[in-house]
Amino acid sequence: MKPALKRSSNMNVYTQFESSLGTITVHGNDDGLLGVWCETHSIEFSELGEKTDEHPILKLAVSQLREYFSGERREFSIPLAASGTEFQNKVWYALTTIPYGKTWCYKDLAIAVGNPKASQAVGGANGKNPISIIVPCHRVIGKNGSLTGYAGGIEIKEALLKLEGAL
Repeated sequence: MKPALKRSSNMNVYTQFESSLGTITVHGNDDGLLGVWCETHSIEFSELGEKTDEHPILKLAVSQLREYFSGERREFSIPLAASGTEFQNKVWYALTTIPYGKTWCYKDLAIAVGNPKASQAVGGANGKNPISIIVPCHRVIGKNGSLTGYAGGIEIKEALLKLEGAL
């Protein structure tokens, strides 16, 4: 499940579906999933490629996300193809190891990537994660237990953590 470092040359596609959190946008290509965003995220649809409901990666992602929202799924098995720096990819991979229903603070995440003093740097990489929910950046909270920033909004982060029983 480690996100790939390369950007594919094949055509990017996206679809949208309704969830308990509102409209979810799923973005991918033949290599894997490139992004998942709630309607509260800022995205440019013109940069996502062609809209379709028929691509196998999108169908798989939508199916697994629906199962997640209904409480039937705790882990995802979708090929990931997000593009980031080596450090971002390391952080995004570490996020996938946070168990369902658990939370880590930024220091825990820094330790997981092998750099215990890099809390701010991992926070920056966490904030650039394009595959929300599936790469569970919502499971990272402040050291004092506060629900710190989330690109989709604190309300969405809180809803995801409640869904997982972490709050």
